[in-house]
Amino acid sequence: MRIIDHLTGEKPCFSFEFFPPKTEKGEASLFTAIRQLAELEPGFVSVTCGAGGSTREKTVDWARKIKHEIGIEPVVHLTCLGVPEGEIRETVGSIQGLGLKNVLALRGDKPMDGSAVGDGYCQFASDLVGLVRETMPDSCIAAACYPEKHTEAASKQEDLEAMKRKADAGVDFFITQLFFDNNKYFEFVGRARSMGITQPIVPGIMPIQGVEQVRRFTSMCGASIPSHLLKLLDQYDAAPAAVYHIGVAHAIAQCTELLEAGAPGVHFYTLNKSPATRVVVEALKSEK
Repeated sequence: MRIIDHLTGEKPCFSFEFFPPKTEKGEASLFTAIRQLAELEPGFVSVTCGAGGSTREKTVDWARKIKHEIGIEPVVHLTCLGVPEGEIRETVGSIQGLGLKNVLALRGDKPMDGSAVGDGYCQFASDLVGLVRETMPDSCIAAACYPEKHTEAASKQEDLEAMKRKADAGVDFFITQLFFDNNKYFEFVGRARSMGITQPIVPGIMPIQGVEQVRRFTSMCGASIPSHLLKLLDQYDAAPAAVYHIGVAHAIAQCTELLEAGAPGVHFYTLNKSPATRVVVEALKSEK
């Protein structure tokens, strides 16, 4: 199944993203969380690549397991920064061979320690999109976009131009970086449409589950937290249960407004935990 077909349906598409576990115990916990969320009938599930594509083979294998053992359509994260052409093509061949059709094409993060990245075949995500589209013409390709701009972009306009190159290279739909202010998403979609970008833009939402955790994530990805929400979180910093409920309530309100305004679905950054995401999705489904 191509995810784009699910995004253009009558019902909103809910999807879940997990990060790669580092141990066998973590892998078992990951699949427990995925199985728990499977009951919500997500449109797709994805597991990110490790730093520098370090889990590339495992990422493809996890996608196989998600599709053939759990029965959920996976989107395979594929990064290209510093990766030789032969290695990228081999991975794409593996994806095809397993009957997987959905790929999230990403450049990949530069090393946090500032070390040099080796020469690779694709320098930008748009290059990778073109390669996947050429190799897997019947695939469904997703790409990332940034309502508050990519941290490396000099301006919002420069960031939109990079998004347009991905769109022109063959992207079927976009998934946004996480955000907590819906106005950022609405303004961003408006600017994208004015650039001639017509693909569906799925909002990425992360239910807040801890104050320090959300501060760390937003500092890494360049997202902002509305001042009123941050003030409330700080007020209950010493009460984890209260922070959890504040985060869930905010996510439900965010998603409700987004869907009512016509967003094609919601992509949840789960942090490998199912309870908060489950509560949010169940609340949204009960509203329909």
